[in-house]
Amino acid sequence: MKYSSSTTAVPEAHKVPRHVAIIMDGNGRWATKRFLPRVAGHVKGVETVRTVVEACVTRGVEYVTLFAFSSENWRRPEEEVSLLMRLFVTALEREVAKMHANNIRLKVVGDLSRFNDKLRQMIAQAERKTANNTGLTVTVCANYGGRWDIMQAIGKMVAAHPGMTDFSEEQLAPHLAMAYAPEPDLFIRTGGEERISNFLLWQLAYTELYFTDTFWPDFSEEQFDKAIASYQNRERRFGRTGDQLAEKTN
Repeated sequence: MKYSSSTTAVPEAHKVPRHVAIIMDGNGRWATKRFLPRVAGHVKGVETVRTVVEACVTRGVEYVTLFAFSSENWRRPEEEVSLLMRLFVTALEREVAKMHANNIRLKVVGDLSRFNDKLRQMIAQAERKTANNTGLTVTVCANYGGRWDIMQAIGKMVAAHPGMTDFSEEQLAPHLAMAYAPEPDLFIRTGGEERISNFLLWQLAYTELYFTDTFWPDFSEEQFDKAIASYQNRERRFGRTGDQLAEKTN
């Protein structure tokens, strides 16, 4: 299925967001406040992922995209990066069968070339296993950056149209890492920071942004409902006036 950009076509507004994108921030700070090693926060954060995925299923969200590891996270201490990689492997080992049993499709997007062979093979196997599932699509962004995504898409677009020098959004869109999903309706960032941090730069053009001070390990089902309630109170105009929206609904 192909989806139009929100800057070229007006998407249909839904009461429940079709696509929620999340920066899961605050794991390390959550652990530090409790005098625990930072990795304890990441481990607890995996439990929160399970909670939010279940909440998406019960509320009718069709896509949830989770920023698990950015291209800039390699700058973190080597020990923490190594622990994050092991946690990724463990999560795949424990969760993929459950996701498949619940008709959930898993996608992993990003520059996977820096991961070791075992992890890349596990990702490929998980995607194949769940490829035909028709429920919620869970996308994990790993070694992902919004600028990387745009640049790799440009490279593929140019290769697909040799000799061309003038391109359109429609020609670029199929080459973006998440061309299979509609643009996010709702973006959530936990942990108190109010930045997009190189996440889905192209796709977030008209997304509703929601920031919370709650650290990711403490982000509950109730917190998720607060974010959705905030989204439902927004007026999504996509360049139109409020009067135009009122005329459409009357």
